[in-house]
Amino acid sequence: MKARMRVVAAILGIAFLAAFSSEARAARQGEGGPRSGGPVISGKVYKIEKIAEGVYYTTSTSPMATGGNHTIIVGDHDVFLVDDGTTPAAARALLEDMKLVTDKPVRWVVNTHFHFDHTDGNSIFGPEVQIVGHEYVRHAIADLDIIHREPFKTALANMPIQVDALKKQIGDEKDPVKRATLETQLAAKQADWEEFKMIRPTPPTMTYSSKMTLYQGQREIQLLFLGRGHTQGDTVVFLPKERIVCSGDLMESQLAYMGDAMFDEWITTLDALKKLDFDTVLPGHGVPFHEKSLITAYQSYLKDLMAKVAELRKQGLSAEETAQKVDLTSHKGDFPQIQGPGAEVRGIRRMYEWMDERSR
Repeated sequence: MKARMRVVAAILGIAFLAAFSSEARAARQGEGGPRSGGPVISGKVYKIEKIAEGVYYTTSTSPMATGGNHTIIVGDHDVFLVDDGTTPAAARALLEDMKLVTDKPVRWVVNTHFHFDHTDGNSIFGPEVQIVGHEYVRHAIADLDIIHREPFKTALANMPIQVDALKKQIGDEKDPVKRATLETQLAAKQADWEEFKMIRPTPPTMTYSSKMTLYQGQREIQLLFLGRGHTQGDTVVFLPKERIVCSGDLMESQLAYMGDAMFDEWITTLDALKKLDFDTVLPGHGVPFHEKSLITAYQSYLKDLMAKVAELRKQGLSAEETAQKVDLTSHKGDFPQIQGPGAEVRGIRRMYEWMDERSR
């Protein structure tokens, strides 16, 4: 029994470290220098980079939990916002920092998918704001009790662990400057924890099934469902004139969370994404990129992951054991966050479920 408990503890530890390191990688990438060469303005919580006329990309520079990155599209009279953050506090901070580039009101918000780090700011908006999402997103938020399932479940469970870890670091730290930094991080984490406890999932007020087109004066904004992938209801925001795609988590510049993935369909959907006439991708996490070759590289990663997981499963390994053993280091050149064998355990659990679903 003790041996089994040690194994479980180790697996949980690996899961926590994978989730935590993923958040850290996203934060580090988000805090990188300008990628497009456009001007960058730093707010209290977000850094806002100009990508094109009236189009801005935000990344967090704060210890506050903010979730994914955001695209701000400023029209003649109002603002179209892509995703709204991981908590109401993060969404309010985003609106405050947006005042650095526009005084126009947000009238449209799109949820690129249902995960909490892209939708839990929904509740701060009044009836004058239309929150748009794929019809599956409304179903997931309204019907699936998402605060008691992944990925929110693990994020909430990790909060006290992270608070305790910071408290220990503060107690051990002798350098007053470093201690002050840790204390700032602790205060932010404790505030995040209180926010997480009060999350009120709020579904979109408007849905679509395959395509929806909006206009800001002469600017065309297409909302596209290209197929299932990262989740069952991913929206891509396409600006055809500007040749910009806001890809949510369907395609990041790094490895994405896979706990709700439809793996084979994801590869096909990415083919549809590559067919769009774009020059710049603004992802939900990571950094902007321009090369369609990165999408192809991610498709290769997914194919390799499916094949290797299937083989390990045939050998009788559990999802947790496979998550520790599966070796994707051949893809390290495209995705440097791969440091050695192993994959995030929730994604491997989902792949096992997906394999069962396909065999029925």
